[in-house]
Amino acid sequence: MIVDCHTHVWEYPGHLSEQFVKEIPRAKSGELNVNIKLKDHFVAMEPVDKAIVFAFKSTALGINVPNDYVAEYVQSHPEKLIGFASVDPNDLNAVEELERAVSDLELKGLKLGPIYQNFHINDPKAQPIYEKAQKLGLPIIIHQSTTFLTNAPLKYALPIQVEDMALKYPDLVIVIAHLGHPWEEDTIVLIRKQPNVYADISAIYYRPWRFYNDMIYCQEYGVTHKLLFGSDYPFTTPGESLKELYKVNQFVEGTNLPRISDETITEIIERDALKLLMRET
Repeated sequence: MIVDCHTHVWEYPGHLSEQFVKEIPRAKSGELNVNIKLKDHFVAMEPVDKAIVFAFKSTALGINVPNDYVAEYVQSHPEKLIGFASVDPNDLNAVEELERAVSDLELKGLKLGPIYQNFHINDPKAQPIYEKAQKLGLPIIIHQSTTFLTNAPLKYALPIQVEDMALKYPDLVIVIAHLGHPWEEDTIVLIRKQPNVYADISAIYYRPWRFYNDMIYCQEYGVTHKLLFGSDYPFTTPGESLKELYKVNQFVEGTNLPRISDETITEIIERDALKLLMRET
């Protein structure tokens, strides 16, 4: 089974701030069409068996992809799509909204982004959210990584900050998005050290030399079994991401430099992320 564990949907205008749209060209080279439609997302998911779709709310940055919007979409394709809720820890009703997203909307996980939502992982106001997620058995995919947005504080983005959360909530499955780029080394030692912390490899291949080295570090540290495939659609597609993962050794062909084994690549691509995230049997 191939699972894309990192995809976005939104409507523009409506869900995105003008700042986000203005600054999005800095995310990667080339143009990105922000006017994506749900049908575009579904077509792009053709190469994978399942895809996780995120809601997202950031009051600080004026971004709101509602939980209801994602729930309605994934319910139209239940054989393929799994919805993850989002709540902003700065909202007084965050825990209640998470409960509603699970009980009423049947969303299956939680997406957080401290750098976007303007909070530190250890902030007391976030703890009830983690507690509720752990109680409900919800995995959390957390953006502990850089961003292109000017007003998003990097001080909240460091992957190493996840360790306190992992230790305090040992039954909570935590996935660090984008392998914590550009702090991949910290992420790698953390996922080796903490049994409930994983990472996805979405949107790293844009920098192919960095991507190759990241994968080598993961192989050398023995953590490739804790890596999940993801695309970060619409910033890229699962088809493009799969192609680039298969090409990860392109720089070292004909050299004595180490290679990521074909077996490892296949295992990452075919890993049943849903079984790992949802503790499915």
